[in-house]
Amino acid sequence: MRFWYFALVAVLLNPAVSQGQKVALVLSGGGAKGLAHIGAIKALEENNIPIDYVVGTSMGGIVGGMYAAGYSMVEVEEIVTQSYFQQWLRGVLGDKYAYFYSQRDVNPSVLTLDLSVDSAFTTSLNTNLASDLAINFVFAEMLAQASEKAHYNFDSLMVPYRAVAAEVFTQKVEVLKSGFLNKAIRATMTVPLFYRPIRINKKYLFDGGIYNNFPVNVAEEDFNPDYVIAINVANTKFEDYPYREDDQILAESLAFILLEKSDPTVVGENGIYIEPDLANNSSLDFQNARAIIDSGYVMARRKIAEIKDKIKREVTVEEVARKRNHFKSDFKPLYFGEVRLIGFNAPQRKYVRKLFNIKEEKLNLEAIKSGYYKLVSENYFKNIFPNIVYNESTGLFDLEISARRMQNFKVELGGNISTRSISQIYLGLEYNHLSAFLNSYSLNFYTGRFHQSIQAKPRFNVPSRNLFYLEPEFTINTWNYIDAQDLVLGGNPTTVLDQTDRKYGLNIGVAAGTKGKVLLQGAFFNNTDKFSNKQELVTSDTLDVLNFKGFRYGVGYSRSTLNRKQYPDAGSAFSLNIDYFNARENYEPGSTSMVASLQRKKREWFRFKLTAEKYFKASWFHYGFYLESVFSNQPFFANYTATLANSPAFYPLQDSRTLFLRNFRAFNYGAGGIRNVFNLNRSLDLRIEGYAYKPIRAIVETSNQEATFDDELSKIYLIGSISGVYKSPLGPISLSLNYYDDSQKRLGALLHIGYLIYNKRSTE
Repeated sequence: MRFWYFALVAVLLNPAVSQGQKVALVLSGGGAKGLAHIGAIKALEENNIPIDYVVGTSMGGIVGGMYAAGYSMVEVEEIVTQSYFQQWLRGVLGDKYAYFYSQRDVNPSVLTLDLSVDSAFTTSLNTNLASDLAINFVFAEMLAQASEKAHYNFDSLMVPYRAVAAEVFTQKVEVLKSGFLNKAIRATMTVPLFYRPIRINKKYLFDGGIYNNFPVNVAEEDFNPDYVIAINVANTKFEDYPYREDDQILAESLAFILLEKSDPTVVGENGIYIEPDLANNSSLDFQNARAIIDSGYVMARRKIAEIKDKIKREVTVEEVARKRNHFKSDFKPLYFGEVRLIGFNAPQRKYVRKLFNIKEEKLNLEAIKSGYYKLVSENYFKNIFPNIVYNESTGLFDLEISARRMQNFKVELGGNISTRSISQIYLGLEYNHLSAFLNSYSLNFYTGRFHQSIQAKPRFNVPSRNLFYLEPEFTINTWNYIDAQDLVLGGNPTTVLDQTDRKYGLNIGVAAGTKGKVLLQGAFFNNTDKFSNKQELVTSDTLDVLNFKGFRYGVGYSRSTLNRKQYPDAGSAFSLNIDYFNARENYEPGSTSMVASLQRKKREWFRFKLTAEKYFKASWFHYGFYLESVFSNQPFFANYTATLANSPAFYPLQDSRTLFLRNFRAFNYGAGGIRNVFNLNRSLDLRIEGYAYKPIRAIVETSNQEATFDDELSKIYLIGSISGVYKSPLGPISLSLNYYDDSQKRLGALLHIGYLIYNKRSTE
């Protein structure tokens, strides 16, 4: 009897037992490697290990914050293993909310500088590697209800929580213990140069890993636990040099070098140290999320006996589930009353509010998300920060949007270097100004032997429920096929054609859902073609001159989710265009023409064009198709060469636009092909493509140089290509062997660095 008496007294006097043996969980930073925390927490819960407090830095702060907010690790794992999670981290808005309406025409830029230019002409440069527009809203949405339930006190979350951040000006650690949970998590993940910092308590904060990547001391000082379970994912590195990935991960990895390495000795004798086996995983390997999570689970399971030897108290899975459900049981539903705008003037607030179309007293989450993503689809708004705040007076949440100094000026540089004389330099300039409208003024220049161009395109975005813009356009292009010869193989040019086209028009773009756009066009064009009617040109020859000017009116629908502007292997694209031309042809024959005198004729026709492109993934390679068809009642021009020079053409390969291929030009045709992309590694693709082109009544030349139709229905022309494409920071580096079923260019090898992208012609 005395034995049981003394045993009971000993138990009651043992503070660790009488108070329940409080346990703090400490989670280090480590980028993608921090996903191992998810597996470790799953293992702890399954083995009835209590978690009374959570402290985290960087990715540890994210996982710990989600846990404290009432998310199970099964839910968190489901989120981080989806492709959209990687898109959020990279700043990609995702197909559902990326408004194609806002996208500009593709160009050959390889470097973009976003600048802030104020009224005093002082500038600042945006140096962040990733956009945070998507991840900021995601965290605000996912954590708003938990923050409100805890009354913005982290001690009142499902589990008391601390996030560790860094203030770099005074080089101090900031321990976040109250306020908005989404802001705390966003601050602790702000790796320098990767994401821009956010302001909390009037201070800009960065990733806590800069000064304290393994915050055991924070857990001890703030919570005074009996035991600490500390999980470190920051000490592992590549065992071997990552030869195949070094280019891809170099820039991002430099940012993570700034983070402090973890010291396992700080755990102490009342701590359990867990370090998952993450050899050969980098801080950026989010695509290996499941394997990393499993590593954390396995290593935590191995430590269970050691943990239970110290921690006698148990909490069952069922108890944790009841606690989680109780915390979440009376979450306020996410309905919204207002959109608060901070840092905007009156006309700007009017513009933004129209995008949200606030006409009802209560908006659902989908309406708020739609307005937010409409806003951030425009590059001008890349520096805003969203927050979701509960309004006690209305009983609804408000969306709060804070504006920092906007990046209102953009400089783009690019072009290509090629083994044919089609190399070029590209410069793009864009200035944005927000008032009652979002006005964008862009100017771009192309210069090279084959193509030269200047284009001005101001755009005036009109805020409304159905987005639309007005875009005047002024474009001058020159195309010199005479000089577009092979610099390596040499040889005489086979096409004597120099074209200049000028376009003065107005485009009206209307959003068609999130993925599409309807474009209304009206333009005056003035084109001049100079050409020879034979392939050889001697110094005594004079060229024919065709001046073609008039009006073009059109309507078109387009959409695209392609993952790259050249050499894509994922996504789809579709366009449908109907155009009407009303113009006059003035033809002056040269010395190679059989036409004796000047000709002037009116030309009028309709044209219908459809293109479709789509890619599918099959194991380690992608395959896709490309289809195109054109139907028109276009008339013949003065002679055969003039007719072909102004006919629709099929451009399926990277260099097709730089070649004047007679067999692939017709008023009416159908064409299609298959594109196979073999991903040899992250950076290198092997592409094998093949196409068939069927002209409907091919255009042929008569004995007196006139154009006529060939009614032979069996003619089908083929195109094939095999190329290696290396995705470098300077754009694609491609070596290809291309075949065209055309006497002017049968077989050719092409090496280029950069993008083979040009401005469209006035009649395209």
